[in-house]
Amino acid sequence: MNVLEPGGTESYAGFMATVDITQDTLGQTISDNDIVLLDWWADWCGPCKQFAPTYEAASENNPEIVFGKVDTEAEQGLAAAAQISSIPTLMAFREGIMVFSQPGALPASSLEQVIDAVKNLDMNEVRAEVEKQAAEAETGAAGDQQN
Repeated sequence: MNVLEPGGTESYAGFMATVDITQDTLGQTISDNDIVLLDWWADWCGPCKQFAPTYEAASENNPEIVFGKVDTEAEQGLAAAAQISSIPTLMAFREGIMVFSQPGALPASSLEQVIDAVKNLDMNEVRAEVEKQAAEAETGAAGDQQN
C-alpha cells in the first residue's frame, strides 16, 4: 500500500510511523487507504504532548494503518471544517467513512481497543446505517419544506 509522505513523496506504510496531514493531503489520504486515524493536536497542548508517544507507538505496532497528525494551529481552516472544538481529538476513518471521533488523550489500552474495533467493523452494516441516516435526513428536510 502506497501512502503520501509529507511533501507528496510516496512511501510504504510499513516503513512509516505517523504522517503530517494538511488540507491538501487529507482527502486523498482518506480515500486511498482502508483505515486512517487522525490525531488533531497543537504544540501548546499539554494533553496532546502526553498522547503523542502513545499514538506513535500504536502507529509502529499497526503499520497497515495510516496514522495522521493534523496540527490545528497550522491547519485552522481544516480544524474548523472538521468541527474540532477540543484537542487532542482522535478520528478514525474506514473505507472513507468516519467511524470514530472522540476528544481527549486516550491511554494506550483504550487506543488499542479503538484500533481493534475499527479493524473488525462490518462495513456493510456501516454503509447501510450511513444510507439509512442520509435517507432519514432527506425525509426530514423534505418534511420541513412542506410545512
